Amino acid sequence: ARQFRELNMRYTCAIREVKTKLEVLNDDLAIRNQRNPIQMIKSRVKKPESIIEKLHRRGFPISVKSVRENLYDVAGIRVICSFVDDIYTVAEMLARQDDINVLMVKDYIRCPKVNGYRSYHIIIDYTVNTIKGPKTLSAEIQIRTMAMNFWATIEHSLQYKYKEHIPDYVQQKLIDASRAIIEIDKAMSDVRDEIMDAQNSHQKKENLIKDILNNIQNLYKVANKREVT
Repeated sequence: ARQFRELNMRYTCAIREVKTKLEVLNDDLAIRNQRNPIQMIKSRVKKPESIIEKLHRRGFPISVKSVRENLYDVAGIRVICSFVDDIYTVAEMLARQDDINVLMVKDYIRCPKVNGYRSYHIIIDYTVNTIKGPKTLSAEIQIRTMAMNFWATIEHSLQYKYKEHIPDYVQQKLIDASRAIIEIDKAMSDVRDEIMDAQNSHQKKENLIKDILNNIQNLYKVANKREVT
C-alpha cells in the first residue's frame, strides 16, 4: 500500500510539472498570436484502488513495476482549446520539449471513434527527479475543443447511467451530435479568420496613413512645399 501511495505521489509531481510546461507554452503562444489557445487545463491521477482494479481486469501482475510497464493513463491531463488548429499547435510544441518523449499519438479528430468520440491523445514519458533518483513515468494528454469536451462529458455520463450499454437510438443521437460539432468548430474557426482578416486590414490602413503623415511632416521640415502639395 505504501509503495502505491509513493507511486501516486510521483505521478502527481509529473502532472504538476507537465501542466506548468503547458501553461508556459500557452503564455508563449499568447504573445505570438495575441490570444490564448488553451482555455483550460484539468488533471487527475488514478487512485490506488482504481489502478489495482485495472491491472486485475487486464490480467497484469499487481505491482508498482507492472503499473509503470502496462498502464499509460494513470496520470491524465486534459487540455481544452478554442479551435481545432490550436490542438495541433499545442501538441507540436509539446512534442518539441527536450525532456518529453512521445510514445504514441491517437488522433481521434481526423479518425473519430465509431461512437463519435473526438479528441487528440498523446502518450508521453516524463522523468521526475525524486530523493531516490530519477523516475520515468507515462502520462496521457488529451487535447480537444470546448465543443468536443462537452460531447465527451455527456457521453461519459450516459455510459455511467446505462452501465456502458447505451441504447442504439441514444447512440445515434450522439453520433449526429458529434457530426454537428465538426460543423460548429469549423464555423467558429471561419469566424475567427474573418475577425483576424478585418483586424489585419485595419492595421494596414492605420500604418499607411501614419506613413503618409510622416512623409508630409518630413517634407515640411526640408521646406519642399511643391513635394508636399
